[in-house]
Amino acid sequence: MRLEKCYFCSSTIYPGHGICFVRNDCRIFRFCRSKCHKNFKLKRNPRNIKWTKASRKYRNKELTDDLSLEFEKKPNELVRYDRNLWSQGVDALKRLHEIKVKRGNLFIKNRLKKGVQLRKSSAMENARKNIALLKSPAAGLVATKEEVMETTSVKEEEKEELIMELN
Repeated sequence: MRLEKCYFCSSTIYPGHGICFVRNDCRIFRFCRSKCHKNFKLKRNPRNIKWTKASRKYRNKELTDDLSLEFEKKPNELVRYDRNLWSQGVDALKRLHEIKVKRGNLFIKNRLKKGVQLRKSSAMENARKNIALLKSPAAGLVATKEEVMETTSVKEEEKEELIMELN
């Protein structure tokens, strides 16, 4: 079964699906759906349309230059069937999938770090600009000191009264 790639969005086209456009110079363009065909006819650049794979790679939203992705490319030579080779290949594919998932997660994590740092710096800058709106933690301490002073003065007055009564 031959799986083709859409010229516009790079998604896979299964047999019996999609549209095939042949230009006068015999160049073949395959499209997965009418949406891609219409955008091609409107001469839109796939890199500028946000939902295409070309655009996601262009804007560094996807992992593109990783060695684990090189294994997906098929060689042009035929390989004679060998049971051991196939079992090793299946094991390698499982390991490769794990590596690809780890690297993809790490790529996304590193990409999101920039946004977190930007948010933190903007929050700090906002706090510096609007420092008057924030309640100072020392304001609560001053109030408690005043309360302590009041209670101690009340106790001193009571002591003085007791001393006066005893005399």
